[in-house]
Amino acid sequence: MKTFSYILFYKPFQVLSQFSAEGDKKTLANFFSDIEKNIYPVGRLDYDSEGLILLTNDTKINQQLLSPAAAHQKTYYVQVEGIPSKEMLQQLTEGVVISVNGKPHKTAPAKVSVITEPEAIPERNPPIRFRKNIPTSWIALSITEGKNRQVRKMTAAVGLPTLRLIRQSIGSVEIGSMQPGEFIYLRPNLVKKLFLPIS
Repeated sequence: MKTFSYILFYKPFQVLSQFSAEGDKKTLANFFSDIEKNIYPVGRLDYDSEGLILLTNDTKINQQLLSPAAAHQKTYYVQVEGIPSKEMLQQLTEGVVISVNGKPHKTAPAKVSVITEPEAIPERNPPIRFRKNIPTSWIALSITEGKNRQVRKMTAAVGLPTLRLIRQSIGSVEIGSMQPGEFIYLRPNLVKKLFLPIS
């Protein structure tokens, strides 16, 4: 009987979500030197984004999480430039038009709220560029799609450029007290939580 592994990894800033080398950029291989050869990341998290990714050798889970029909929820903490208005938040909630492969795409309805800067978030290295005359804010944004650079495109579409982006949860599996570069093995009986939205 095949044994499946489910690994939750806190991908640091400026790390590629792949094992294969690409120039001098850090990859998953920098953190998993002796991992089984058939374990791969499910989906991607941008090079300049941080937070949770799942690695597994369970191809069924891979297909379920990546299927558009599954519409599983992922939540991001996003530091944006500017102060969100009610209108901006409403636009994000209802869906905005972004470019996907050169074509317009209206995003599915999302959940969004303004939050205080999360205390548990570690400092980023290097830190974001500080601009004294431009305020920043934090929002929590939950989406059920996974288009390329979707969150950044969504916030930009309403006039809130993304400065820092952290995937805080996949389904109801949260990052908790994990630190960048850390990983844990998810027990098989908790895999179902990847498909359950945070209540």
